[in-house]
Amino acid sequence: MTPLETLQIDTGDNPQTSIIWLHGLGASGHDFEPVVPEFRFSREQPVRFIFPHAPELPVTINGGMVMPAWYDILAMDVDRKVDAEQLRASAAMVAELIRAERERGVASENIILGGFSQGGAVAYELALSYPERLGGLFALSTYFATADTIELSEANRKLPIFIGHGRFDPIVAESLGQAALRKLQDLGYEPEFQSYGMEHSLCLEEVRDLDAFLSRLTSGDR
Repeated sequence: MTPLETLQIDTGDNPQTSIIWLHGLGASGHDFEPVVPEFRFSREQPVRFIFPHAPELPVTINGGMVMPAWYDILAMDVDRKVDAEQLRASAAMVAELIRAERERGVASENIILGGFSQGGAVAYELALSYPERLGGLFALSTYFATADTIELSEANRKLPIFIGHGRFDPIVAESLGQAALRKLQDLGYEPEFQSYGMEHSLCLEEVRDLDAFLSRLTSGDR
């Protein structure tokens, strides 16, 4: 398995909290680098942000063009037909980043996983199936692609989850985010869901809400 290349930002010395944030299709780990200075919680304590770069894959819906992608999207139908095997392979690569953080001395319950769009689908798969307790999950403008096949981990049955979605998203409709919410609730999770007056992006209001969510997790108020 080829290790993922990453961008790392530490907000202080010897961080004991790590946040792994996966970008969307065609982007890179630099995509959400500018968000880090907007967070308050990570100015109050040392936090390590890890932004992996997805591997280069041909993407069917883009005419087979090779681009940064966590998995192939075969059809843009209402439920998204994706290459689930590639998605799980990407989840396994990101799991290696979790292992590396643990080897650096960060406890698994202090590792938070999140992602935007494609990255969020991988984050759902990995966080909810990971065999040891994680700190939390955030899923932005995304969908639960492996909801019907995932093998849930008992260690993360009470995982704190934040879902954010744009009401005017033309790429990943808000209905897909709401479907993920309902599926998670049916499975016994209690996710927080917030929608925003934006398209397929982040907005300042969402950053503030995510900041508050991450602050609760890293302050121990879960």
